[in-house]
Amino acid sequence: MSACRARYEEERQAAIPETWVHNVVTSSTAYANARRGIRQACVAGLDARTLRLEVLAILRRAVAFDAYAWLLTDPATAVGSSPLADVPCLAELPALIRLKYGTAINRWTQLSRPVATLVDATAGDLALSALWQEPLRNYEIGDIASCVYRDRFGCWGFLDLWRTSAGRPFNEAETAFLTSIAEPLTLGLRRSQALTFARASSARAAPPGPVVLLLSPVLDVRAQTQQTQDYLRLLVRRDSDDDPIPAGAYNVAAQLLANEAGVDAQPPLARVHLTKGIWLTLQAARIGSASPKGADIAVSIEIASASDRLEVFSRAHGLSEREAELLQHLAGGADTREAARLMLVSELTVQDYLKAIFAKTNAHGRRTLLAHALGQ
Repeated sequence: MSACRARYEEERQAAIPETWVHNVVTSSTAYANARRGIRQACVAGLDARTLRLEVLAILRRAVAFDAYAWLLTDPATAVGSSPLADVPCLAELPALIRLKYGTAINRWTQLSRPVATLVDATAGDLALSALWQEPLRNYEIGDIASCVYRDRFGCWGFLDLWRTSAGRPFNEAETAFLTSIAEPLTLGLRRSQALTFARASSARAAPPGPVVLLLSPVLDVRAQTQQTQDYLRLLVRRDSDDDPIPAGAYNVAAQLLANEAGVDAQPPLARVHLTKGIWLTLQAARIGSASPKGADIAVSIEIASASDRLEVFSRAHGLSEREAELLQHLAGGADTREAARLMLVSELTVQDYLKAIFAKTNAHGRRTLLAHALGQ
């Protein structure tokens, strides 16, 4: 243990109040009740927004926090979308997202465990985090509990719980509790994404072609068409008639900056549920080649391709690699015999795979399965 870390641990232990033991006993009951409530919410078949709101209400009764930001993520790229947040710095949203993606400390893609705190990760020297150093120190943020929800099928979301410096940092009991609910929350978020494919689509809600949002190198909005605004309104729920905050677009653009900075290698792409079974693909790219890092960033938004839908559908429903492969062959028009030939297995094995897919997707036939997977 380094001298800095040892000193930090000594100071933290010395700061524990005498009532801590009593509070732990009291908290254990709150944690048990919260775990039970969260597990129930995660199997209730809720959409992702409702699930997150219910879980946050339950969390508040067990763990104190002053602000939060909870995003869904593309399961393959881990790029965020569909934010649910209550933070004091919405006016600085572009900078906040840019720094969140560009800061390696406690980045959700680099966490070795489901939960980590900023105080622990920096041994109490919060200024080591660029995210804290620039915007968050001005809001007297004293600690952040960063949670990631991922399984073998992908990354489904990340949550940051903020606590001001007026309160104590997150302690071991709180992080242990947050860790204990990571598995059911991961499954709940994945299931909420799977449910979107079973909902009827509406042709009127789908854009006829790609729409584009133009951002500056620091993610200020340069230009957007009215059609872009219309679809961003659907991506980000708002209660006013103001221009929508294009948070989903900021996220893919920030991922592009993270790529360029060498922080994360995943592509600046996110598949995002829009409404009624419709999925969009958001991608970011630089415009021009004279000075790439000084060029503007174009974010394209278009209906997800069949391959994009199939990948997210397979991951969300927990299909095995072979089951996902079979689904791709079926989507391409293959029958049982052709699928067996392409997969180098028997037709009976294909039927077994198909039965497993039906069970996992709650589809009662190939036509229904493909209609949900492809959105047709």
